[in-house]
Amino acid sequence: MSITVVGSMAFDAIETPFGKTDKIVGGSATYVAYAASNFVKPVQQISIVGYDFPEEELQTLRSRGVITNGVVVVPDKKSFFWSGKYHLDMNTRDTLITDLNVLADFDPEVPDNYQGSEFLMLGNLVPAIQRKVIQQFKKRPKLIVMDTMNFWIETALEDLKDVFTMVDVLLVNDSEARQISGEFSLVKAARKILEMGPKFLIVKKGEHGALLFHDKNVFFAPALPLEDVFDPTGAGDTFAGGFIGHLAKTNDISFDSMKTAIIMGSAMASFCVEKFGTERLKEISKADIDERIKEFVQLVNFDIALVN
Repeated sequence: MSITVVGSMAFDAIETPFGKTDKIVGGSATYVAYAASNFVKPVQQISIVGYDFPEEELQTLRSRGVITNGVVVVPDKKSFFWSGKYHLDMNTRDTLITDLNVLADFDPEVPDNYQGSEFLMLGNLVPAIQRKVIQQFKKRPKLIVMDTMNFWIETALEDLKDVFTMVDVLLVNDSEARQISGEFSLVKAARKILEMGPKFLIVKKGEHGALLFHDKNVFFAPALPLEDVFDPTGAGDTFAGGFIGHLAKTNDISFDSMKTAIIMGSAMASFCVEKFGTERLKEISKADIDERIKEFVQLVNFDIALVN
């Protein structure tokens, strides 16, 4: 099984209560690729970078089974750059700088050798771009997953709703689910959003886990309590990479398989936050992932005796 990932490859500068970085590699597609490549190969990347994006980073991705001939390198412009500062709760942040640079000109083309990809992950991008990518596939992928954010909900809602009709899984956080639906109850919000087109809805709740909705079924996956949380940047994209990576590995897109995939995504996200940027994702092994999954199993495993 192959995965095609569409999203940003960028630089971030991050400040949290526990440290600060200068410019480091980030971007939604970067995090997805690092996570997904632990489960399946190839991961076929579609993105755009500037002349300043390090070739060694592309080489590292290639060494992990990521195909990069869908990554356009613009020789006379800089890569997308974002800088942010997290508050003490690590769930809220202030954006300090957003320099679109090459991302302002992103007009993705699906390479011929990406045709036939069974799984498509659409990172957080302009809805019109997400739609254009889907339409370029001669054969619709078996599963299409999309991410979005409050900015597109506020500025391009009608385009966003159009893309909803074309995808299978929508990833949003709890505030975005409420914003899209106009409902405070996440159950009511999910019902409204599923009526807009997606077959599955995942509502991410940060340190409080994630919810999976499908028809009348609901599944909750906790987040693993961690001693050290240095940087939540990219955790949602890493979650998405682990999620779609597991589904591609098993080639099973049933509700039960997605429940397991959410645990896999949560496990990968728990690694991501332990260091700045993609640093921790570059270190982990299959043994590390297996051990982390065992911790999730222990977290939710219990025996109960019913009172007569």
